[in-house]
Amino acid sequence: MPNPSEHKIDELNQQLTQAKQERDQLNQEAQTWAEKRNEYHEQIRQLQTEVKNLREKRDETNLEVQILKAAREKAKTLRKEKREQIVKLREKIKPLSERKPQTRLDNLERQIQDLEWKIQTSSLSVQDEKLLVEQVKTLETQRAVHKQIQELKIKLLELQTEAKALENQAKLKHDELSQLATQSQEYHTQLVEAYAKIKTLRQNADEMHQKYLEFRQKADTAHEKYVEKQQQIKSLKEEQHKKEEQQYADKGQALREEATAKAREKMKRGEKLTWDEFKLLTDEEEATEH
Repeated sequence: MPNPSEHKIDELNQQLTQAKQERDQLNQEAQTWAEKRNEYHEQIRQLQTEVKNLREKRDETNLEVQILKAAREKAKTLRKEKREQIVKLREKIKPLSERKPQTRLDNLERQIQDLEWKIQTSSLSVQDEKLLVEQVKTLETQRAVHKQIQELKIKLLELQTEAKALENQAKLKHDELSQLATQSQEYHTQLVEAYAKIKTLRQNADEMHQKYLEFRQKADTAHEKYVEKQQQIKSLKEEQHKKEEQQYADKGQALREEATAKAREKMKRGEKLTWDEFKLLTDEEEATEH
Protein backbone atom coordinates (compact mmCIF):
# COMPACT_ATOMS: atom_id res chain seq x y z
CA MET A 1 0.00 0.00 0.00
CA PRO A 2 1.52 3.35 -0.97
CA ASN A 3 2.69 5.58 1.84
CA PRO A 4 0.48 8.74 1.97
CA SER A 5 3.45 10.86 3.04
CA GLU A 6 5.57 9.70 0.11
CA HIS A 7 2.67 10.35 -2.26
CA LYS A 8 2.29 13.85 -0.80
CA ILE A 9 6.06 14.45 -1.08
CA ASP A 10 5.94 13.39 -4.75
CA GLU A 11 3.12 15.85 -5.36
CA LEU A 12 5.04 18.60 -3.55
CA ASN A 13 8.19 17.83 -5.57
CA GLN A 14 6.19 18.27 -8.76
CA GLN A 15 4.82 21.57 -7.43
CA LEU A 16 8.35 22.54 -6.37
CA THR A 17 9.63 21.92 -9.91
CA GLN A 18 6.78 23.96 -11.36
CA ALA A 19 7.41 26.80 -8.88
CA LYS A 20 11.12 26.78 -9.78
CA GLN A 21 10.37 26.87 -13.51
CA GLU A 22 7.86 29.66 -13.00
CA ARG A 23 10.30 31.64 -10.83
CA ASP A 24 13.18 31.20 -13.29
CA GLN A 25 10.96 32.16 -16.23
CA LEU A 26 9.73 35.28 -14.40
CA ASN A 27 13.30 36.21 -13.42
CA GLN A 28 14.34 35.84 -17.06
CA GLU A 29 11.44 38.02 -18.14
CA ALA A 30 12.35 40.60 -15.50
CA GLN A 31 15.98 40.53 -16.72
CA THR A 32 14.80 41.11 -20.30
CA TRP A 33 12.86 44.23 -19.23
CA ALA A 34 15.86 45.39 -17.16
CA GLU A 35 18.15 45.06 -20.21
CA LYS A 36 15.71 47.10 -22.32
CA ARG A 37 15.56 49.71 -19.55
CA ASN A 38 19.37 49.83 -19.40
CA GLU A 39 19.55 50.28 -23.18
CA TYR A 40 17.32 53.36 -22.86
CA HIS A 41 19.48 54.62 -19.99
CA GLU A 42 22.58 54.22 -22.15
CA GLN A 43 20.94 56.20 -24.98
CA ILE A 44 20.00 58.86 -22.42
CA ARG A 45 23.61 59.06 -21.20
CA GLN A 46 24.86 59.46 -24.78
CA LEU A 47 22.28 62.20 -25.46
CA GLN A 48 23.20 63.96 -22.22
CA THR A 49 26.83 64.04 -23.37
CA GLU A 50 25.66 65.44 -26.72
CA VAL A 51 23.51 68.02 -24.91
CA LYS A 52 26.50 69.09 -22.81
CA ASN A 53 28.63 69.58 -25.96
CA LEU A 54 25.83 71.44 -27.77
CA ARG A 55 25.25 73.70 -24.78
CA GLU A 56 28.97 74.53 -24.60
CA LYS A 57 29.08 75.29 -28.34
CA ARG A 58 25.92 77.41 -28.10
CA ASP A 59 27.31 79.35 -25.11
CA GLU A 60 30.64 79.90 -26.90
CA THR A 61 28.77 81.11 -29.99
CA ASN A 62 26.59 83.43 -27.90
CA LEU A 63 29.72 84.86 -26.27
CA GLU A 64 31.20 85.52 -29.73
CA VAL A 65 27.89 87.16 -30.67
CA GLN A 66 28.13 89.50 -27.69
CA ILE A 67 31.74 90.38 -28.55
CA LEU A 68 30.83 91.04 -32.20
CA LYS A 69 27.82 93.14 -31.17
CA ALA A 70 30.06 95.28 -28.98
CA ALA A 71 32.58 95.64 -31.82
CA ARG A 72 29.81 96.51 -34.29
CA GLU A 73 28.28 99.11 -31.97
CA LYS A 74 31.72 100.60 -31.34
CA ALA A 75 32.33 100.84 -35.10
CA LYS A 76 28.91 102.46 -35.60
CA THR A 77 29.58 104.93 -32.78
CA LEU A 78 33.00 105.87 -34.22
CA ARG A 79 31.49 106.18 -37.71
CA LYS A 80 28.84 108.52 -36.31
CA GLU A 81 31.57 110.63 -34.70
CA LYS A 82 33.49 110.75 -37.97
CA ARG A 83 30.37 111.81 -39.88
CA GLU A 84 29.76 114.57 -37.35
CA GLN A 85 33.34 115.74 -37.84
CA ILE A 86 32.80 115.61 -41.63
CA VAL A 87 29.72 117.82 -41.30
CA LYS A 88 31.66 120.32 -39.19
CA LEU A 89 34.55 120.36 -41.68
CA ARG A 90 32.17 120.98 -44.57
CA GLU A 91 30.67 123.83 -42.61
CA LYS A 92 34.18 125.27 -42.25
CA ILE A 93 35.02 124.71 -45.91
CA LYS A 94 31.83 126.31 -47.24
CA PRO A 95 32.56 129.95 -46.20
CA LEU A 96 36.20 129.54 -47.16
CA SER A 97 35.18 128.28 -50.60
CA GLU A 98 33.11 131.43 -51.03
CA ARG A 99 36.29 133.46 -50.30
CA LYS A 100 38.47 131.27 -52.47
CA PRO A 101 40.27 133.41 -55.10
CA GLN A 102 39.92 132.59 -58.77
CA THR A 103 43.70 132.43 -59.20
CA ARG A 104 45.20 129.00 -58.83
CA LEU A 105 47.54 128.33 -55.90
CA ASP A 106 50.59 127.71 -58.09
CA ASN A 107 49.99 131.03 -59.90
CA LEU A 108 49.67 132.80 -56.54
CA GLU A 109 52.95 131.22 -55.39
CA ARG A 110 54.68 132.39 -58.57
CA GLN A 111 53.25 135.93 -58.27
CA ILE A 112 54.38 136.18 -54.64
CA GLN A 113 57.86 134.97 -55.54
CA ASP A 114 58.08 137.48 -58.41
CA LEU A 115 56.98 140.38 -56.23
CA GLU A 116 59.34 139.43 -53.40
CA TRP A 117 62.19 139.16 -55.90
CA LYS A 118 61.31 142.54 -57.34
CA ILE A 119 61.22 144.15 -53.88
CA GLN A 120 64.60 142.63 -53.01
CA THR A 121 66.40 143.43 -56.29
CA SER A 122 64.85 146.62 -57.61
CA SER A 123 65.42 150.23 -56.54
CA LEU A 124 61.97 151.35 -55.60
CA SER A 125 60.55 154.39 -54.02
CA VAL A 126 58.99 154.05 -50.65
CA GLN A 127 55.57 154.44 -52.11
CA ASP A 128 56.16 151.81 -54.83
CA GLU A 129 57.69 149.37 -52.35
CA LYS A 130 54.75 149.88 -50.01
CA LEU A 131 52.33 149.10 -52.87
CA LEU A 132 54.26 145.94 -53.74
CA VAL A 133 54.31 144.81 -50.09
CA GLU A 134 50.53 145.32 -49.90
CA GLN A 135 50.12 143.25 -53.05
CA VAL A 136 52.24 140.46 -51.48
CA LYS A 137 50.11 140.55 -48.33
CA THR A 138 46.92 140.31 -50.40
CA LEU A 139 48.33 137.45 -52.40
CA GLU A 140 49.53 135.71 -49.21
CA THR A 141 46.01 136.03 -47.74
CA GLN A 142 44.60 134.44 -50.87
CA ARG A 143 47.27 131.72 -50.68
CA ALA A 144 46.41 131.11 -47.02
CA VAL A 145 42.75 130.58 -47.99
CA HIS A 146 43.82 128.13 -50.69
CA LYS A 147 46.05 126.20 -48.26
CA GLN A 148 43.46 126.19 -45.51
CA ILE A 149 40.85 124.83 -47.90
CA GLN A 150 43.40 122.30 -49.17
CA GLU A 151 44.26 121.13 -45.62
CA LEU A 152 40.58 120.90 -44.67
CA LYS A 153 39.82 118.90 -47.80
CA ILE A 154 42.69 116.52 -47.03
CA LYS A 155 41.34 116.13 -43.50
CA LEU A 156 37.83 115.69 -44.96
CA LEU A 157 39.08 112.93 -47.27
CA GLU A 158 40.80 111.22 -44.34
CA LEU A 159 37.61 111.37 -42.29
CA GLN A 160 35.53 110.10 -45.21
CA THR A 161 37.98 107.20 -45.71
CA GLU A 162 37.89 106.36 -41.97
CA ALA A 163 34.08 106.61 -41.91
CA LYS A 164 33.83 104.29 -44.92
CA ALA A 165 36.23 101.80 -43.28
CA LEU A 166 34.15 101.87 -40.10
CA GLU A 167 30.99 101.39 -42.14
CA ASN A 168 32.54 98.34 -43.84
CA GLN A 169 33.75 97.08 -40.47
CA ALA A 170 30.26 97.43 -38.98
CA LYS A 171 28.77 95.64 -41.99
CA LEU A 172 31.34 92.84 -41.71
CA LYS A 173 30.57 92.44 -38.00
CA HIS A 174 26.86 92.40 -38.83
CA ASP A 175 27.37 89.64 -41.43
CA GLU A 176 29.42 87.61 -38.94
CA LEU A 177 26.70 88.21 -36.36
CA SER A 178 24.06 86.89 -38.72
CA GLN A 179 26.07 83.73 -39.37
CA LEU A 180 26.73 83.16 -35.66
CA ALA A 181 23.10 83.87 -34.78
CA THR A 182 22.03 81.23 -37.33
CA GLN A 183 24.56 78.79 -35.91
CA SER A 184 23.41 79.52 -32.35
CA GLN A 185 19.80 78.91 -33.42
CA GLU A 186 20.82 75.60 -34.97
CA TYR A 187 22.49 74.56 -31.70
CA HIS A 188 19.37 75.62 -29.83
CA THR A 189 17.13 73.61 -32.17
CA GLN A 190 19.35 70.55 -31.74
CA LEU A 191 19.21 71.04 -27.96
CA VAL A 192 15.40 71.19 -28.00
CA GLU A 193 15.28 68.01 -30.11
CA ALA A 194 17.76 66.26 -27.80
CA TYR A 195 15.75 67.25 -24.71
CA ALA A 196 12.58 65.90 -26.37
CA LYS A 197 14.34 62.62 -27.18
CA ILE A 198 15.61 62.35 -23.59
CA LYS A 199 12.10 62.93 -22.28
CA THR A 200 10.70 60.17 -24.53
CA LEU A 201 13.54 57.81 -23.64
CA ARG A 202 13.00 58.42 -19.93
CA GLN A 203 9.30 57.65 -20.31
CA ASN A 204 10.18 54.42 -22.13
CA ALA A 205 12.83 53.56 -19.52
CA ASP A 206 10.29 54.17 -16.73
CA GLU A 207 7.82 51.85 -18.49
CA MET A 208 10.51 49.18 -18.82
CA HIS A 209 11.41 49.64 -15.16
CA GLN A 210 7.78 49.21 -14.13
CA LYS A 211 7.62 46.01 -16.18
CA TYR A 212 10.84 44.87 -14.52
CA LEU A 213 9.40 45.55 -11.05
CA GLU A 214 6.15 43.81 -11.99
CA PHE A 215 7.88 40.61 -13.11
CA ARG A 216 10.42 40.82 -10.30
CA GLN A 217 7.55 40.93 -7.80
CA LYS A 218 5.92 37.95 -9.51
CA ALA A 219 9.26 36.13 -9.44
CA ASP A 220 9.63 36.90 -5.71
CA THR A 221 6.11 35.52 -5.14
CA ALA A 222 7.02 32.40 -7.11
CA HIS A 223 10.23 32.08 -5.09
CA GLU A 224 8.25 32.34 -1.85
CA LYS A 225 6.00 29.58 -3.15
CA TYR A 226 9.10 27.56 -4.04
CA VAL A 227 10.55 28.04 -0.55
CA GLU A 228 7.18 27.16 0.97
CA LYS A 229 7.07 23.89 -0.98
CA GLN A 230 10.65 23.15 0.07
CA GLN A 231 9.68 23.72 3.71
CA GLN A 232 6.59 21.51 3.35
CA ILE A 233 8.69 18.71 1.82
CA LYS A 234 11.27 19.11 4.57
CA SER A 235 8.57 18.97 7.27
CA LEU A 236 6.94 15.90 5.71
CA LYS A 237 10.29 14.14 5.40
CA GLU A 238 11.10 14.96 9.03
CA GLU A 239 7.65 13.74 10.07
CA GLN A 240 8.08 10.58 7.98
CA HIS A 241 11.51 10.01 9.48
CA LYS A 242 10.10 10.38 12.99
CA LYS A 243 7.30 7.91 12.17
CA GLU A 244 9.82 5.44 10.75
CA GLU A 245 11.96 5.80 13.86
CA GLN A 246 8.89 5.32 16.05
CA GLN A 247 7.80 2.30 14.04
CA TYR A 248 11.29 0.89 14.34
CA ALA A 249 11.28 1.57 18.07
CA ASP A 250 7.81 0.03 18.48
CA LYS A 251 8.87 -3.02 16.51
CA GLY A 252 12.00 -3.35 18.61
CA GLN A 253 9.98 -2.98 21.78
CA ALA A 254 7.54 -5.66 20.62
CA LEU A 255 10.41 -7.99 19.80
CA ARG A 256 11.99 -7.33 23.20
CA GLU A 257 8.70 -7.99 24.98
CA GLU A 258 8.21 -11.21 23.02
CA ALA A 259 11.77 -12.33 23.72
CA THR A 260 11.36 -11.41 27.40
CA ALA A 261 8.16 -13.40 27.63
CA LYS A 262 9.87 -16.41 26.08
CA ALA A 263 12.82 -16.03 28.45
CA ARG A 264 10.41 -15.86 31.41
CA GLU A 265 8.70 -19.08 30.24
CA LYS A 266 12.06 -20.82 29.89
CA MET A 267 13.04 -19.70 33.36
CA LYS A 268 9.72 -21.08 34.75
CA ARG A 269 10.42 -24.35 33.04
CA GLY A 270 13.91 -24.35 34.54
CA GLU A 271 15.59 -24.22 31.16
CA LYS A 272 19.00 -22.61 30.78
CA LEU A 273 18.88 -18.98 29.62
CA THR A 274 21.18 -17.40 27.10
CA TRP A 275 23.11 -14.26 28.07
CA ASP A 276 20.76 -12.09 25.96
CA GLU A 277 17.70 -13.69 27.60
CA PHE A 278 19.18 -13.19 31.04
CA LYS A 279 19.95 -9.54 30.15
CA LEU A 280 16.36 -8.97 28.97
CA LEU A 281 14.92 -10.28 32.28
CA THR A 282 17.39 -8.19 34.29
CA ASP A 283 16.51 -5.03 32.32
CA GLU A 284 12.81 -5.74 32.89
CA GLU A 285 13.30 -6.07 36.66
CA GLU A 286 15.27 -2.80 36.78
CA ALA A 287 12.59 -1.04 34.78
CA THR A 288 9.91 -2.37 37.11
CA GLU A 289 11.80 -1.21 40.19
CA HIS A 290 12.06 2.31 38.81
